Amino acid sequence: MYTLLSGLYKYMFRKDEYCVLILGLDNAGKTTFLEQSKTRFNKNYKAMSFSKITTTVGLNIGTVDVGQARLMFWDLGGQEELQSLWDKYYAECHGVIYVIDSTDEERLAESKRAFEKMVTSEALGGVPILVLANKQDVETCLSIPDIKTAFSDCTAKIGRRDCLTQACSALTG
Repeated sequence: MYTLLSGLYKYMFRKDEYCVLILGLDNAGKTTFLEQSKTRFNKNYKAMSFSKITTTVGLNIGTVDVGQARLMFWDLGGQEELQSLWDKYYAECHGVIYVIDSTDEERLAESKRAFEKMVTSEALGGVPILVLANKQDVETCLSIPDIKTAFSDCTAKIGRRDCLTQACSALTG
């Protein structure tokens, strides 16, 4: 009887879980964005000091509850050696957040190549993408139109899926 009631309770009050990948080159601000999101949406969450955030080796996982949904964020390392592992996570995800360091114009072409490789994967067909132009609080950053121009070749590869480019500052929220 307990098992039946327990199962009914879990069914009635469960949250739908969605997995969201956070991708981008190393030092783009992915982990800072994840920590800032956990701080804003999880009560009583004590974030790590932003000065203590280092390069991600492997992945960081964060969970945020929003209404009746539970978002599981998978922040994957962005070093070139780790990018080859990204596609192992595509089949399980419901959305992608691609973070661009808008202050690093020298690596914009590298970021575009990583984005193109990701967006052309068949495993991500139809998965919505949010492109965050991070570090917009820095005066010398690239603007959204500059980034859209640099990534304009990717428009056809994105296809019919939902895609939004948004300015942000993970550090200031």
